[in-house]
Amino acid sequence: MSVRHTGTIAALAATALALAMLSGCAPAAQSERPQVHVTTNILGDVVAELVGAEIDVTTLMAPGADPHSFELSARQAAEMRSADLIVANGLGLEEGLSQHVTAAAEEGVAIFEAGAAVEVLAYAEGAGDDPHFWTDPAQMIRVVDALTPLLAGLAADARGAERVRAAAADYRADLAALDEDMTVAFAAIPPSQRALVTNHHVFGYLARRFDFDVLGAAIPSGTTLAAPSAADLQGLVTAIDAAGVRTIFAESSQPDRLMQVLAEEAHRDVAVVELLTESLAPRGEEGDTYLTMMRTNTARLAAGLSR
Repeated sequence: MSVRHTGTIAALAATALALAMLSGCAPAAQSERPQVHVTTNILGDVVAELVGAEIDVTTLMAPGADPHSFELSARQAAEMRSADLIVANGLGLEEGLSQHVTAAAEEGVAIFEAGAAVEVLAYAEGAGDDPHFWTDPAQMIRVVDALTPLLAGLAADARGAERVRAAAADYRADLAALDEDMTVAFAAIPPSQRALVTNHHVFGYLARRFDFDVLGAAIPSGTTLAAPSAADLQGLVTAIDAAGVRTIFAESSQPDRLMQVLAEEAHRDVAVVELLTESLAPRGEEGDTYLTMMRTNTARLAAGLSR
């Protein structure tokens, strides 16, 4: 190595050391706060709204990811085992993360499973519990109510706990307003046009809450890891034609090829509209929070089913 290169490296090292010394207090203070790790970005957004600056929140699933197939890095898996609390769906949604949540629990990490707080809906096909409860904001209110005491208990002091409870009360009001606005928007859709066709079965809770008919899905399963047969797709095309469906819905985290095929095979003009269903949009885009995601989907569902 030349003397000049050695001197350059030494200078860079000295600069890095100086910067670390100047900012040394910030990381130490941050690391002293309670650590909550959240599996999905939808729940991650909700938890962040509840805790504010009182608790550090790490969301494991990136925006736009598919929770059914998302997997952790070795570093993320190791960090989970040092968390103060892990917040997970709990109904089998995060198929690639379940082993890591179990491992963390075995090492004493507290686990909050959101599914334990909701009125669980079973899949019509009898294939287990439906984990997509967030499509009904009333179910998310139940999750917030159950989670708030745990998060307040993690706060550093009584004042911090009170700030968590106040933030939760404000967010709960936002969820109630969302529920009311969705009720009004969906009430305008004619009953004969309340048929939902999606990539896979993700809107069972919304259908139950707002009186929709889940006509079918391109992937006749609650997981995107399943695959449809030709008979499944043909049967759904027949159902689309028989019900007079004009709009079907693709998911932003999945390729829409199957939905485009269904639209092309139908003997009518069928539009394909994209929804944000299992993952938030990237930061800065429409639908990058749970509340805006739900409002975006509401507007697109109402417009698509009313055409």
